[in-house]
Amino acid sequence: MSTRRLRIAVPTKGEMGLEDTVSDVFGRANTFTIIDIEDGKVKAVEVLRNPTISYKYGAGPIVVNKLIEHGVSMVVSGELGPGASGLLEQHNVQVVTVKPGLPVAKAIELVKHKND
Repeated sequence: MSTRRLRIAVPTKGEMGLEDTVSDVFGRANTFTIIDIEDGKVKAVEVLRNPTISYKYGAGPIVVNKLIEHGVSMVVSGELGPGASGLLEQHNVQVVTVKPGLPVAKAIELVKHKND
């Protein structure tokens, strides 16, 4: 029996983990909540501050590289710019679009049901 693992990144507004909400921006989100899911259960939650929040240009691709360094296999977000979405696709990171403002825990539940 194989173990199913997902490492999901969600652009978020603050540092409240699963209690936070999905940001309405990707590259300049305040934080990224990283959720490890194993066999359908949340195993770990980590909040990363976005190092590119003050960048005028090019934030999306830098954020994507940071998320890839963290081993993310899926991004759950509102809309992404073409640079970020192209890079995610290039690195085989699955993208699931959800409504900004959605609670992170609810967004993760939606994703878990899609991947069952």
